[in-house]
Amino acid sequence: MNPLPPLTSAPEIVCVGETMALITPSGSGLAEATAATVGLAGAESNVAAGVAATGHRVVWASRLGDDPLGERIASELERRDVDLWVERDTDAPTGVMFKDPGVEASSVYYYRRGSAASRMEPGFLSPERLDGVRIVHTTGITPALSPSCREMVDRLYADARAAGALVSFDVNDRRALWSMTDAAETLARLADAADIAFVGRDEAERIWGTATPAEIRAFLPHCALLVVKDGDIGATAYDGDAEPIFVPAPVVDVVEPVGAGDAFASGFLAATLDGAGLADCLSAGHAAAERVLTIAADLPPLEPVA
Repeated sequence: MNPLPPLTSAPEIVCVGETMALITPSGSGLAEATAATVGLAGAESNVAAGVAATGHRVVWASRLGDDPLGERIASELERRDVDLWVERDTDAPTGVMFKDPGVEASSVYYYRRGSAASRMEPGFLSPERLDGVRIVHTTGITPALSPSCREMVDRLYADARAAGALVSFDVNDRRALWSMTDAAETLARLADAADIAFVGRDEAERIWGTATPAEIRAFLPHCALLVVKDGDIGATAYDGDAEPIFVPAPVVDVVEPVGAGDAFASGFLAATLDGAGLADCLSAGHAAAERVLTIAADLPPLEPVA
């Protein structure tokens, strides 16, 4: 295993979680395709790339296989001005995700069990490494990857706070990764303990039975700043005991919804780093999501390498 690179100076935000190679067949479904494109898919790296695009210094922290797909992910994130704190595992592969547009637009297949990222363990990022970081961001996908990842996230909360950083958590429930019982308990615990938490109204209703933003706030009373996203309706922020702030979503001709939640988080967190007010942070989140909703990808395309 290749260890994390030496620390130079602290970034403003660190995003922790798995990124997979994304294989998308061209022109037909997986069963018939003869050609495909290779990209990347990862909620936390999507957020990292989105924040980096606003000019902030961002790190994506994870583990990758010591393989060509891991190199593909690392090189693309570096081209997007994301710094990497990545361990390369010689014994476990980079995870892979396949899209299958030939069945349904939302059909995906994951090959991530036993991946390098699933082997992250408690103490992956120490308080010393996080010293000077302002925000540490992760999602509900990471604790679902393995028991060691779940323990790592719990420890990450403590180590981030020991380093003086805020903890940001996006619920991001992935049904295929774990049972409803495990998801409901773990995601509630982590969201409620976060300094900033993002949750979709629809996913909250699915896993907790909370149908409205007010019910979600009552269910997660200890989260310092709770942001409830309600699709094309808008987003509501609950800051402590203050009156909630609602900002409607812009009207968008949606090409593909995948990645919009990550983009919203990136816009909101970038505005937070800029010291913007809460309504402006919500507006920045909507604007970032709008840019992704109008393209058929999680991230805007990069300019070709000269």
